[in-house]
Amino acid sequence: MELFDTHAHYNDEKFDNDRKQVIQDIYNSNVTMLVNAGYSVESSIKGVEIAKDYDWMFNIVGVSPNDIAESIDEIDKQISNIEKLVKKDQNIVEDVESDTAESLDIVNNNRKIVAIGEIGLDYYWNKENKDLQRYAFIKQIELANKYNLPIVIHTRDAVDDTIDILKNKIEATKKGIFHCCPLNRELVKQALKMGFYISFAGPVTFKNSKNANEIIQMVPLDKMVIETDSPYLAPEPHRGTRNDSRNVKYIAEKISNVKEMSLEDIAKITYKNAMKIFEITDTTA
Repeated sequence: MELFDTHAHYNDEKFDNDRKQVIQDIYNSNVTMLVNAGYSVESSIKGVEIAKDYDWMFNIVGVSPNDIAESIDEIDKQISNIEKLVKKDQNIVEDVESDTAESLDIVNNNRKIVAIGEIGLDYYWNKENKDLQRYAFIKQIELANKYNLPIVIHTRDAVDDTIDILKNKIEATKKGIFHCCPLNRELVKQALKMGFYISFAGPVTFKNSKNANEIIQMVPLDKMVIETDSPYLAPEPHRGTRNDSRNVKYIAEKISNVKEMSLEDIAKITYKNAMKIFEITDTTA
């Protein structure tokens, strides 16, 4: 059985003391693919550096709503730095004239950056800068579209604005993933209607998770992936401890129980879905 953790933060300082050992332990488990998620320019750069040493680790790069700057000019600088990472990853020289996705694909064979994220809106932690959050979200969707990449969305207490941007302001041409699935029926319904994948994380295993089973049942098998969001949100039975990718099996077990399917089948399906959305080639096939 092989598992794919689609969202973890090994660029987080909580792994600074034992990062290499944790990654080695993960490699020795049944987690054979993972994506390291950036949330700021600094963490995106750090994630790219970490993943260089592991052919089974990939990156998403971007600036989360909780890490955006305090002005449009500064946000533009942040996004410009994210774009430099993508260009370097795709071997694009600065004087390339065409910026169409089709022309960029020819130098995109060995890429490690597989999406722009985590990006989105968070009105739970930040209610005073909603306009700046929306601006940064839209600009990073534009960046993803320019380089033919999916997006990975963080949204909290911002359902209406998130859906409005994706439906009415700008379409994410490669779609992507709603990370750490907010257990909100309307959001999931609209996300699926637009063609996005839903990623389940530790909270679906929590005893106080009110409608987790219903949301899991709502999501078709071909539209679900799994994640840990390490080092955060450790699932039961390890809730409250530092999380890592080995715990992704507990999310798969939860889904298998709700869907009344084998753990092996859920692992296989979510692995295949992740490979598809991130357009990763299985070199072992």
